[in-house]
Amino acid sequence: MSVITKENRRLKRRRRVRAKISGTATRPRISVFRSNRGLSAQLVDDVSGRTLAAVNWFESELGSASKAERAMRAGQLLAERAKAAGISEAVFDRGGYRYHGHVRAFAEAIREAGVTV
Repeated sequence: MSVITKENRRLKRRRRVRAKISGTATRPRISVFRSNRGLSAQLVDDVSGRTLAAVNWFESELGSASKAERAMRAGQLLAERAKAAGISEAVFDRGGYRYHGHVRAFAEAIREAGVTV
C-alpha cells in the first residue's frame, strides 16, 4: 500500500495539466512554482526547451513588500521582461496549484500589464 502525500497529489495534477498545454516560441508557457517561502515563474519555450524570461520573489527589484503585493510586482516584472523579449501572448501553467491567492494575484498582474494569458 502506497502513501499518497500532498506533494504526490500536486505532482499528479501538474502532469495532468502539462499533458494539455505546451509553450511555443510565439506563445510560451508561464510555469509557476510556489513554495512556503515564495513564488517563482518562468516563460518556457517547450519546443526548443529554452527559458525566455524568469522572475523570483527574492530579486532586489521586488523589495520587501507584503506577500500579496510581492506576487503582483513579480507578475508585472515578468510581463515587462516578456515584452522586452517580444512576447505578447502566453499560456498559464499553474503547476498543479489551486488558482487562488498568490498564484491568482500573479496571473492577474501579468494580464493587467498587457500580456494576453
